[in-house]
Amino acid sequence: MTDGITWLAAPRSIAFGGYSVVMARGLTPQELVGRLTETVYGPEHTAVPVGDLTGADLLALLVDYEDIGLRYGRCGDWSYTVAYGGWMGEFGDGPPLSRGGVDICHLEFEEENGKPVPPQFAYTRDEVLLSAFNLHLDGSWGYDGVDGDPETASRVQAELTAAGLPADEGAGDDADDREVHRTALGVLERHFGLSLPREEIVSGTLPAVLLEPA
Repeated sequence: MTDGITWLAAPRSIAFGGYSVVMARGLTPQELVGRLTETVYGPEHTAVPVGDLTGADLLALLVDYEDIGLRYGRCGDWSYTVAYGGWMGEFGDGPPLSRGGVDICHLEFEEENGKPVPPQFAYTRDEVLLSAFNLHLDGSWGYDGVDGDPETASRVQAELTAAGLPADEGAGDDADDREVHRTALGVLERHFGLSLPREEIVSGTLPAVLLEPA
């Protein structure tokens, strides 16, 4: 029995403000941290180890809101990182994470954003987008279906439909959004075989780094 990923739909499941989780198959956790560090916008950054920490411990080390920290680990075939601090919109430049035949899953939810930003999911393999969609499936950001490789996207879309998504028109309060979020995560969990160790991430210790300008 694994923890899966549906627990991410719980409010503040990782840290105040939402979550940004990157999972990689084909990289060690340290290699994933290295590739992510290469993609921080602005000046070149380096990952500075700060020991095994809880999420609260890592947040306490962040001096400014813009500072970013990562905790990382491994769960089955997947290495993963969890971002803390001012990670919103700060990654994406630099070499593709999935280069060299690597599978990358990115789950992101800016819970405290002033705009109604829905949770986002993207799965990329060897620089090819296989599946991407917003987990509220409500069209609020210009699309309500699954994008990506036609074969993969159509299978994921069919599984979302079978799970009763998108929800009926008229839904949209926080409780409804959380249930849609949880249901969509369940589809991803089953389709792609995704799982994250809830206890280790929420209250345990994991190796951690600060991302600092080189």
